[in-house]
Amino acid sequence: MNLAALAALVGGVLFLNQWREGLIDVRIQSLRIQGEIISAAIAASATIDSDIISVNPDRLIEFQTGRPLSPFSFFDPSLEFPINPEKAAPLLGNLISPTNTRARIYDKDGLLIVDSFNIYKEGQVFAPNSEQLEENDTSFLGDWWNRFLSGLTNSQYALYQEYGADEGKKYPEVSSAIVGAPAEVVRIDEQQQLIISVAVPIQRLHAIVGVLLLSTTPGDIDDIVKAERMSVLRIALIAALVTSILSYLLAGTIAGPIKKLSAAAKRAEKSLNDRSEIPDFTNRNDEIGDLSISLRLMLDALYNRIEAIERFAADVSHELKNPLTSLRSAVETLSLAKSEKDKQRLTDVILHDVRRLDRLISDISNISRLDAELARQSAEPVNMVDLVKTMVSMHQDIAKERDVELLLDVSKAQQGQVLGYDSRLAQVVSNLLENAISFSPSSSKITIELSETAKNIKLKIMDEGRGIIGNAEQIFSRFYTDRPDDESFGNHSGLGLAISKQIIIAHKGEIIAQNREDRSGAIFTIILPKTNKA
Repeated sequence: MNLAALAALVGGVLFLNQWREGLIDVRIQSLRIQGEIISAAIAASATIDSDIISVNPDRLIEFQTGRPLSPFSFFDPSLEFPINPEKAAPLLGNLISPTNTRARIYDKDGLLIVDSFNIYKEGQVFAPNSEQLEENDTSFLGDWWNRFLSGLTNSQYALYQEYGADEGKKYPEVSSAIVGAPAEVVRIDEQQQLIISVAVPIQRLHAIVGVLLLSTTPGDIDDIVKAERMSVLRIALIAALVTSILSYLLAGTIAGPIKKLSAAAKRAEKSLNDRSEIPDFTNRNDEIGDLSISLRLMLDALYNRIEAIERFAADVSHELKNPLTSLRSAVETLSLAKSEKDKQRLTDVILHDVRRLDRLISDISNISRLDAELARQSAEPVNMVDLVKTMVSMHQDIAKERDVELLLDVSKAQQGQVLGYDSRLAQVVSNLLENAISFSPSSSKITIELSETAKNIKLKIMDEGRGIIGNAEQIFSRFYTDRPDDESFGNHSGLGLAISKQIIIAHKGEIIAQNREDRSGAIFTIILPKTNKA
């Protein structure tokens, strides 16, 4: 993929169309200037002079009829300034040989007078050889790429055709130059090589005595383009080598770590009992490092969740086993009881264990579906002032039964709202109030204080009971129970505070349990983030 862009760039450069057209234009101009210089030299040195001027009466009569003739048409034909091949050949050979250009001189009738291909080094003219005229300097074998590109770029030009010595007028540029208009034509040969031809009239005293046709050697322009293409290819090969090495190194620094991360993830999938370790690439400050951190955190969270589920399952099994054992023992003993008093006592035990099992199963079901329930519901603004007032009023009767006074202070709260679930937040406040009432002695007070800051809403519930015994964080563990001495065993599942903490964490809040400084009671503090959403 990295080499694709390089290949597209090199392909466009190898096409070299505009640069090639520029070469053609420059070559045409140089041929025209060269042609004008050579034609002037031939006109001055290679034309036939005569010491006698005689008037041809027949030509004079034709001139008088109004026919378009040259200024010398009414003189003797020997004064038409015909080109002398013996003078033109050495002159043409000397001027053309350094330029690697083919030069041909035609008379006004299109008859070939001199061809540079038929001139010896000494300037002598030899007979034309058709095979030599058709021979072309072809490119080396196997150069299919340059031929392919040449075929694409040369398709707009006509095919070059070699005409006979008396067919000069069949070249359009020669016909144009005969009437005094220099012309040029670009053609291709059978090997798709460019041939540029420029025809310039040969004039003496404003009379056209012939035409000079200059042609480039087939493949002259193509060889220059080919050389440039080879240079581009060499540079492209070096760039491709550098790109390949960099791509290999890049793949090693990206694909290699990703493969290791993928293999570790597959191991974790196949053996969840064996805690797999994700490779640590946290020292890399790139996406691979971020991915490594994310996978390690995700896997840690997954294993922690699995371990929590396993612990929860073990705790549930243990908590269910105790009442079931008691229930089984009571049922088995019931058939052996003799007196009605013993039967009634065993029946009471059975009913107590059944209620305890029902309470346990309800609380376990509640805490199990809590996460899913919170994920399905949509959070809404909850007015904590109204919620706390409502929950306090609902627990007034229970507090009076235990001779406990509930004191509510919301003066520091200004209708603060939190984004959450009102029923679950009410469940948390209810659990904390019930615990505070159950641990409060007679004639004591429970203070409920609601306040708010710029970012948070804080709820404090302070009782005057015995306080928290042992580790304060332990009371939020599942199935942990530490009830007052006057309360019978089995009336609580030990899941109330665990559920409360789970609800507060789902609201992105915090719940804190601590004792008063004088250990005259416990303080439960709930901190929730405020919301300005109406």
